[in-house]
Amino acid sequence: MIKRFMIPFLIFTLTFFIGCSSDEPKKEEIPEISEEAEVQDFIWQGLNAYYLWQENVSALNDSRIEDHTEYVNYINNAPEPDTFFESLLYKRDVIDKWSWIVDDYVELENLFQGVTKNNGVEFELFVMCSTCDEVYAMVRYILPNSSASTQNIHRGDIIMKIDGVQLNRSNYRDLLFFGNDTYSASLGRIEDGNVVGIDVTVDLVKEEYTENPVFISKTFDKNGRKIGYLLYNSFTSNFDSDLNAAFAEFKNKGITDLILDLRYNGGGSVATAVYLGSMITGQYKGEVFTKERWNSKIQAEIEASHPDWLVNNFTDKLGNGQLINSLNLNSLHMIVTRSSASASELIINGLKPYIDVKLIGEKTVGKYVASVTLYDSSDFTKRNVNPNHNYAMQPIVLEEVNKLGENDKDGFDPDIPLEEDFTHMGILGDPNEPLLRTAINDIVGNVGKYNIDKQFSYEVLGHSKMYNRTANTMFIDSNPYLGEFFRKKDVFK
Repeated sequence: MIKRFMIPFLIFTLTFFIGCSSDEPKKEEIPEISEEAEVQDFIWQGLNAYYLWQENVSALNDSRIEDHTEYVNYINNAPEPDTFFESLLYKRDVIDKWSWIVDDYVELENLFQGVTKNNGVEFELFVMCSTCDEVYAMVRYILPNSSASTQNIHRGDIIMKIDGVQLNRSNYRDLLFFGNDTYSASLGRIEDGNVVGIDVTVDLVKEEYTENPVFISKTFDKNGRKIGYLLYNSFTSNFDSDLNAAFAEFKNKGITDLILDLRYNGGGSVATAVYLGSMITGQYKGEVFTKERWNSKIQAEIEASHPDWLVNNFTDKLGNGQLINSLNLNSLHMIVTRSSASASELIINGLKPYIDVKLIGEKTVGKYVASVTLYDSSDFTKRNVNPNHNYAMQPIVLEEVNKLGENDKDGFDPDIPLEEDFTHMGILGDPNEPLLRTAINDIVGNVGKYNIDKQFSYEVLGHSKMYNRTANTMFIDSNPYLGEFFRKKDVFK
């Protein structure tokens, strides 16, 4: 006879044994990527899909994501975003010198539209010798309608001190780039091969500034030739109409020759480079200006379904439908320096199979690859972007080659070597400015070139745009590839 008080105990015992003898397996708990590691997941997946050198980086191998648990543990234990991003790049500073990541894509987008915090002084940094500690900033040009444009500072001046402190190798970054937005700059000049101070101090203020890259546009009549001159400082797409307007003026004046001055142009939009190449020519509409080479995964997909996407052809319209003003030239003189890069070099490379391109100046940088902006969304576009952070990447995703499949990875050598000398800077746009005068002389057939007996030696450290992420960059800003082939894998399921 079972006593009343034993019934609950028997029910519990029976339930326990029935439960333990069940053949149903326990549901395995699936690990999830932590909210703190969402950026790292975005970094890995974006680079795995689109990075040009993905196959060369073992950590980006496709097999890593095949084991869900292993991948989640890998991402959850990854270092902070900037360090993780750098760890996945291929031979940093040797092969991939140009990929980067930002924690504020709004600021990035502004940079691509020419918007910076700027006091209007564009300069080149130099030291007198390899062991010298003092650093100087030679003024290249002053931006119009900027803080500096109202001050007594001009091209050829030298900034020696900031707020009374001499620039040197240890402090110039903080004083010029990362310090106060408002400061006083003490100026100097070159005398007898030395930098000496002058009694001039200017007050400068960094403010939000939008730079129009069409800096100087004018014409010269020389020995029966009508020569157009364009100093163009960046391939900024929202100023494409301004660029086209400059060519309309050249066309209306019937120029016979063009000098394209890209001495300070570090690059920009590939589309804008295509437009500029089409403005210079016009007779090659529909022919290949440049071809793209992606990583093998994307290249195979595009070749199979949209091979036309790999080619940028000469065109007769801007992206907004505006007709391009073309000059139909068969030759071009270009002024280039050690600051001419990426999209500037794309103009050289894209035009060389078609017309005679003569370079005056210095060897160019050697930037032959392009990037694209990747956002943290299902298709890496800005559509439905992750609201939890503002990170975006600008990884190198393709190599640009010309019609013949060529580029110059080491930079283009000048046909007429001539360095911009700090003791003979001249006035930009003046026909007696050394580099411009040399180009004009070559066009009109003057035998004597403008050579300079340099009295001043120096070593270059950098320039005013060296910490601008968009300096020395080339990017595709209208991109049908994103979302077409590779989407972000959902590792939460």
